[in-house]
Amino acid sequence: MPPVAAWHHRRFEPMLAALLAPDISFMGENLLWLLVGTGLCLLVGWQILRRRADAPRIDGQAEREAAARAEAQSQAELQAEEERLATERAKAERIDAERQREADEQAERERIAALEAERVAQRQAAEQAAREAEAQAEAQRQGERRAEEERQAVARELEERVAAARRREAAERAERERMAAVEAEREAQRLAAEQAARDAKAQRQAERRAEEERLAAERAEAERISAERRREAAERAERERLAALAAEQEAQRRLAEQTAREAQALAEARRLAEARAEQERVAAERAPVERVAMVPRRANKTAMQTLVLVADDSKVVRIKTGRLLAQHQYQIAYATDGLDAVQQMQAQLPDVVITDVEMPGMDGFELTRHIRANPQTAQLPVIMITAADDRHREQADSAGVSVLLGKPYPEDALIAHIRLAMGQDGAAPLSAATRGHGALDTVT
Repeated sequence: MPPVAAWHHRRFEPMLAALLAPDISFMGENLLWLLVGTGLCLLVGWQILRRRADAPRIDGQAEREAAARAEAQSQAELQAEEERLATERAKAERIDAERQREADEQAERERIAALEAERVAQRQAAEQAAREAEAQAEAQRQGERRAEEERQAVARELEERVAAARRREAAERAERERMAAVEAEREAQRLAAEQAARDAKAQRQAERRAEEERLAAERAEAERISAERRREAAERAERERLAALAAEQEAQRRLAEQTAREAQALAEARRLAEARAEQERVAAERAPVERVAMVPRRANKTAMQTLVLVADDSKVVRIKTGRLLAQHQYQIAYATDGLDAVQQMQAQLPDVVITDVEMPGMDGFELTRHIRANPQTAQLPVIMITAADDRHREQADSAGVSVLLGKPYPEDALIAHIRLAMGQDGAAPLSAATRGHGALDTVT
């Protein structure tokens, strides 16, 4: 109850109690109702006055309550906004944490992938080293096989002295095999170079990808491995250089020995020629025999003026002999057999004839006999190339061969005999008139 209402209640309560008391005899019933009505009127008037007096206070209180409710609502909204922001911040932090965790996992996966790539590169490098070792072993085995083939070729060459036809076929077959081996070796080297280039490219790519994630210790290990490889490559290059130097020294020694043998053979040939010339001169004084005069023009010819006729049914031999003669500036004519040589001599007379023994149609012996039977060609020096000089020596001597060379012969020896036959070394020109059938030169 409000304070004002309580005050009015306390003021009128005794009066009402007195009016309603049973011992008040002097008041009548009308007066009682009059008093009650008056009291009610006063009470109503008082309530109206109280309400009018309390209206501003109630309105202010309502406004304050509305302001308080608005403030409370604003505080609630502010708190809700703070809670929403806190929730969003927590969510953002959780998202950032999730992203950071994913980035860490991605970095870890990349690091593991880099390590795996490095292990793969190391394994590939090891496999490449194994392949290189296998290739070197294979090259060594091929070298041994080639050495064995060369030894067998020498053995076949000795056997070919018995059968000339089989010798030529074996020589051509050996040449084809050698060319095939050279071609195969070149192809193998090309493939090896391409493979090495591809491996080097793959290795560089792997190293470039791994370089971004390697640690300092791993880079140091890579540099140590690279230095070790460079050292091994330098050692291998040094070994190859020493081997090449040894091979060159061995080749020079063999060349020196061959040159000495050729010089000795040439000196011996000159000595024999001088001895035979002296014997023939003495025999001519005792019993003059008509000789076909030596053609004077051959004694004064230079190498560029000297025409050499090469008669051989092997194109390889013709080309090889022609290249040798061309290197010494001789003029060259080629004949595929004896008949072809005879026809070419009818058209143009050569200065020296080099012939093989066995040829289709007319062989070397028949060609020599034909040359000696013709007065125009009787003085031509005839150099016969054979692989069976022991078996053919008597036939060559009876046919009138000037020089018999056994295969394989030194190239310088052939040139020396041509120069000696043409008198280009200062000696008298060698011809059939100064020789006779019993003085055959044989060089093997």
